[in-house]
Amino acid sequence: MLDDVKRTDLFCDYYEKWVKVYKEGAIRKVTLDKYKMTLAWVKKLVPTLTLGSLNRIAYQQLLNDYALYHERQTTMDFHHQLKGAILDAVDEGLIERDPTRKAIIKGKTPSAKKIKYLNQFELHTLLTSLDLKSEVNWDWFILLVAKTGMRFSEALALTPKDFDFAHQMLSISKTWDYKGDGGFLPTKNKSSVRKIQIDWQTVIQFSELVKGLPEDEPIFVKGKVYNSTVNDILSRHCKDLKLSEISIHGLRHTHASLLLFAGVSIASVARRLGHASMTTTQKTYLHIIQELENQDVDLVMRSLSGLS
Repeated sequence: MLDDVKRTDLFCDYYEKWVKVYKEGAIRKVTLDKYKMTLAWVKKLVPTLTLGSLNRIAYQQLLNDYALYHERQTTMDFHHQLKGAILDAVDEGLIERDPTRKAIIKGKTPSAKKIKYLNQFELHTLLTSLDLKSEVNWDWFILLVAKTGMRFSEALALTPKDFDFAHQMLSISKTWDYKGDGGFLPTKNKSSVRKIQIDWQTVIQFSELVKGLPEDEPIFVKGKVYNSTVNDILSRHCKDLKLSEISIHGLRHTHASLLLFAGVSIASVARRLGHASMTTTQKTYLHIIQELENQDVDLVMRSLSGLS
């Protein structure tokens, strides 16, 4: 497909072929969709740019135009998704020199984003109000995500076999393709494959709940599942209880926040959440970490003032 490409061909056409050859079937659908979104922006911003005309100035202008609509990190992702295709074109002699060299990444100023989560009292209020029937329902799902901090797709993929009640452990090794046609998919990254310790109360509750259910079938999936359905149920609970309205992902933030405030190390929280690195955890929960550091400073000052 790429054998007959010429320098006079449009860059957007080349990129589209490159994505089909190198990315389709090799990466997860959610990642492939990002490449397709990048392609859509290339077609919008430089519809007439040819491979032979793709020099450093033309490429920098493409990045600058994209950055007018996006934050710096998103522009960086756009750059990385284009760079692989461009370097292949350089290797093939379709582009004379690497136009991505020394590229400057710009972007809109990020809007202030404060993650939504519940405090310990609010979470307790929510969990005690759940309608935990003898059969599986979405309130059970809400309880489990709050107790484990799992991602939505990870919790959907859980089967009875994933519970090790004797050792109070829960194995996360797959996700559920709720955005597509259903079925099991790999986890987000290697670090997402993990075992989560669960409390004895959750052990007792779920050992009864999953009794008699098929070992290898998802506990919570019955037909097509939509993220909005579960978010609406959670939001309704919060509204009825006059709590801050959060999403299922907000429960994950709540779980992590409570652990950090309880003094659990960032390394342990990162492992429990399945983050690829502690840096991700630190960036996501920066405002909480700063709040804890302020508490530490107050504690140090009080300790020093007591010395004489």
